[in-house]
Amino acid sequence: MRYELLGPVRAWRDDVEVELGPPQQRAALAVLLLQGGTPLTPSQLVSALWSGAEPRAALGMVRSYVSRLRHAGVPIESSAGGYALSAPALDLTEFQRLLSSARSGAPAAVLREALALWRGTPLSGLNGAYAEAERVRLAELRLTAREALAAADIAEGRPAEAAVDLADLIAEQPLRERPRELQMLALYRSGRQAEALAVFTRTQQLLESELGLYPGPELKEMQRRILAADPTLTPVSTGPSQLPPQLPEFTGRATELATLVSSLKPSSSVPVLGIEGLAAIGKTTLAVHAAHEVSQSYPDGRLFVDLSASPDPLAELLRAIGVPPPPSPSERAALWRARTTGLKLLVVLDDARTEEEIRPLIPGPAGPALIITARRRLYGLPHAHWTKLGGLTPSDSLALLERLIGRDRVTQDPQASQALAERTAGFPQVIQAVGARLSARPAWTLAEALTRLGRPAPGAPVTPPECWAIEKPYESALAQLTPAQSRAFSLLASPTPLSVATAATTLDLPLPDAAVLLESLVDAHLLQPSGTDRYRYEEPLLMFALGRRAESMQVG
Repeated sequence: MRYELLGPVRAWRDDVEVELGPPQQRAALAVLLLQGGTPLTPSQLVSALWSGAEPRAALGMVRSYVSRLRHAGVPIESSAGGYALSAPALDLTEFQRLLSSARSGAPAAVLREALALWRGTPLSGLNGAYAEAERVRLAELRLTAREALAAADIAEGRPAEAAVDLADLIAEQPLRERPRELQMLALYRSGRQAEALAVFTRTQQLLESELGLYPGPELKEMQRRILAADPTLTPVSTGPSQLPPQLPEFTGRATELATLVSSLKPSSSVPVLGIEGLAAIGKTTLAVHAAHEVSQSYPDGRLFVDLSASPDPLAELLRAIGVPPPPSPSERAALWRARTTGLKLLVVLDDARTEEEIRPLIPGPAGPALIITARRRLYGLPHAHWTKLGGLTPSDSLALLERLIGRDRVTQDPQASQALAERTAGFPQVIQAVGARLSARPAWTLAEALTRLGRPAPGAPVTPPECWAIEKPYESALAQLTPAQSRAFSLLASPTPLSVATAATTLDLPLPDAAVLLESLVDAHLLQPSGTDRYRYEEPLLMFALGRRAESMQVG
């Protein structure tokens, strides 16, 4: 069956409307639909339908409503002492799906499709506090969609159409500031500067007379930019590009690159992309390469911020688009969202550590696309889609080695080349360090290199330079661990997979604590799962961990 809540409550079977009975019975159906399949007890249904003013026979009436709805063909299930109704074909569900695309920068056509699902006042004809609260919530969702549609129309070059739609929205919601801000932008982009400024004046007078308030920072900023004839208010064909150059030795990552490029196309609904992985695994290289690949789709600019080196990323980004940053962090965040609405802008945020440093940079509807790189996944970011980056495949590892030392040298001894690729675990910085060493020793065969390369024993008089190059990123990764994590990483190092039980014994911890500790090292990409309840070290990390353990024992 197909159900409708964005208007009068109705149900359809094979395009024939189902008779749902009197209003209170329809209200019972609406309450169950709004739960999304979560069971409600009869008492909870009574509370939702009558809000504390229920008649004496309310429970019996609820059971009667459910029975009649079932008789009409509505598949209400008895579950957990209550009633549940899952409705995959529900207009509200489809509206929310389309609206989530809007939050990800969807085109105006998607938003129009979402708004076309509305047929008037949601849950119309149903009384009670529950229905009224849901009407308020759903009306707010619709307002958000209408604002997002106006922003998308402006971004897609239809400011005049957006100005007309916004005038209707402002007439319905005169105290709402976001539509007025968008109307000012739409009028300005339509060549109607005086009318755009008049919107601000009328808004200021209305807010003062009705609420005793002044316009908010976004409206004030829009007025300032219009008065200053800010060039960033008008779309430009080309924008700033701060991307680092592409590395000529970029190799492999075909699947990951294709996923990122596809997600960054203008029609995509995924504007926030994350790349997670071990330090120096190639996250930044992949992000920059993907950004260059789609640069034509982002004519307003391609920006890059190293979060580990930037004291104020928001200020840096605002300056990059020609906007002086205000002193307050909250003002900077609001201004960033306001000024980037409608721009085809791509931002790479490199080496993120926490959700808190990213949240102020998350775009609004029709805002910029983001690529985030991080050493571990940031779970608190809404709408972010993550790619986990591991080592290169064996064939890609050999291809990178060929680019570094030449094809002839790699193909002379295929067995040694394969062994070398396996020992590096496909870690690009390890392959590059080994390649640099081999380039400096043209007389070495690869078989000889296998015996010469590697971490020296503790106390050795000299550490080869490639060891420093390989292990420096791992040292920085350990610096972000807790003492317990760092101790476990060193003590558990073994060439064979280890179990949770072995870890618990070695670390003198209860099994649950040992399991959580091992999983935290997986999150940091310092361990890899190996089947059920087992974990393993990649060889470069194993050598590093064994070396640290030996050094600590020697010091002890």
